[in-house]
Amino acid sequence: RILAYRLRVLQDSGAYPRIGALMPFITMRMVSGVYDIAEVEYSAQTVLTNTTPTTAYRGAGRPEAAAAIERAVDLFATAAGLDPAEVRRRNVVAPDRFPWTNATGTVYDSGDYEGALDRALAAAGYDELRAEQRRRREAGERVALGIGLSTYVEVTAGFPSAERATILVRPDGSLLVQSGTNPYGQGHATTWAMLVSERTGVPLERIEVVFGDTDHFEDGAVTGGSRSVQMGGVAVDMASESLVEEARRVAADLLEAAVDDVVLDPSSDGGRFHVTGTPAIGRSWADVATARADDPLQVRSTFESPGGGTFPFGAHVAVVEVYTETGRVTLLRMIGVDDAGTIINPLIAEGQVHGGMAQGIAQALFEEMAYDADGNPLTATFADYLFPSAADLPSFETVAMETPTPRNPLGAKGIGESGTIGAAPAVQNAITDAVSHLGVRHIPMPASPERVWRAIQEAQPA
Repeated sequence: RILAYRLRVLQDSGAYPRIGALMPFITMRMVSGVYDIAEVEYSAQTVLTNTTPTTAYRGAGRPEAAAAIERAVDLFATAAGLDPAEVRRRNVVAPDRFPWTNATGTVYDSGDYEGALDRALAAAGYDELRAEQRRRREAGERVALGIGLSTYVEVTAGFPSAERATILVRPDGSLLVQSGTNPYGQGHATTWAMLVSERTGVPLERIEVVFGDTDHFEDGAVTGGSRSVQMGGVAVDMASESLVEEARRVAADLLEAAVDDVVLDPSSDGGRFHVTGTPAIGRSWADVATARADDPLQVRSTFESPGGGTFPFGAHVAVVEVYTETGRVTLLRMIGVDDAGTIINPLIAEGQVHGGMAQGIAQALFEEMAYDADGNPLTATFADYLFPSAADLPSFETVAMETPTPRNPLGAKGIGESGTIGAAPAVQNAITDAVSHLGVRHIPMPASPERVWRAIQEAQPA
């Protein structure tokens, strides 16, 4: 059991402090990760240096928390002579303890951390991997196999805010959805249209989604912090529900029936209203629009976050080969279980995880802003600053898992940054694990061939 944990953070904010200088506050919120640790001490300092300013980037304070605790757990497992998976299983918060308050006062909404770990280990074939690792070590092979784990939690939509949405029924029965959120590649238009279509029955191709129109919205928060579905998406879903209720009243007049007797069948011919028990006689959205020609049917909704955010979680397994004579690392497999509550569009969600994993792997293996002793940047161009191409990455293996949150009607959490938070420590742990039998205990990120080689040489007896 892990009884206590202390983390001290030194945040380099660069020459001009910006939001990056405040990231240690985010790190503090989930400093103990997914673990039930009673005694936690956290301290942080932000310092000015003559380097590039630091700002918030994919993960923004959460990868730091995960990297620290996940390396600590592996070091603890080695010292205790236990498998790192077993140490995690003994110490994660049990699923029946949610909502759960960690030692720094953060309230986690929902989770099944052991379940995520078990799914990741099963998908990886963990026992078989360990057997192959033992075989290579006993045979004295020069290409070592490493298996790295990480079990993480993060926060999304972590600050109080609000998002708004309106839906207008056009004369032909098509719908115009307007949202205060502004995407830049996350697929909001598709996801918002899916939410509306599911409620109304109107096909996707007859739903237009417009963003950031200041004639209709006086404000709208940034698309960041993995907040969009659980804020803007919830507002759209609420507007869809209100629209159906308003349309039922119009349809009731058309059908000469009581409102309570009229239902919408979203699966029938683009959505049809009819009296319960008599589906043969119905009215379409176009009929509703015609009836309201002088006063087009439009609804507006606002969703206000209660604050505190939601807490996605997951488990990653990385499998690497390390060439012990040169320090070269090859990432063979990357397995991820990323639980973001209710998933609206599985394809888009998986794409977000893939992008996140790529960036986490890049942190572990490639990316570094380096300076010489005088503070001159050594990685100022892409000729010097390393980042992976598709050829450097394996085909990602993702495992579905959904644990809804009670903090919004959709049960959705964010997923845009999860892959980054889970992947980096898994890869770092895998590299260290590969050469741990040679006496290596820790290799800093990014684990360049030189760093890995030097760690191996320094661990060897003189």
